Amino acid sequence: MSDAERIGDGLVRIGAMTEEQREEVLKIQNSGDDRMFGEIAVDLGYINDQAIMDYLDSKSF
Repeated sequence: MSDAERIGDGLVRIGAMTEEQREEVLKIQNSGDDRMFGEIAVDLGYINDQAIMDYLDSKSF
């Protein structure tokens, strides 16, 4: 795992999101939405705050 891992990739890696969900969030961001990845994913119901905490825990060595 790299320190440069993007949150979307990490959420897919830990099984919190699907690749398709990650792509949808990125598409929304690329269309001009300036919210953070996690904020969009939560708003879409793809993840919850616990998934973000699990991702951050997975980055702890």
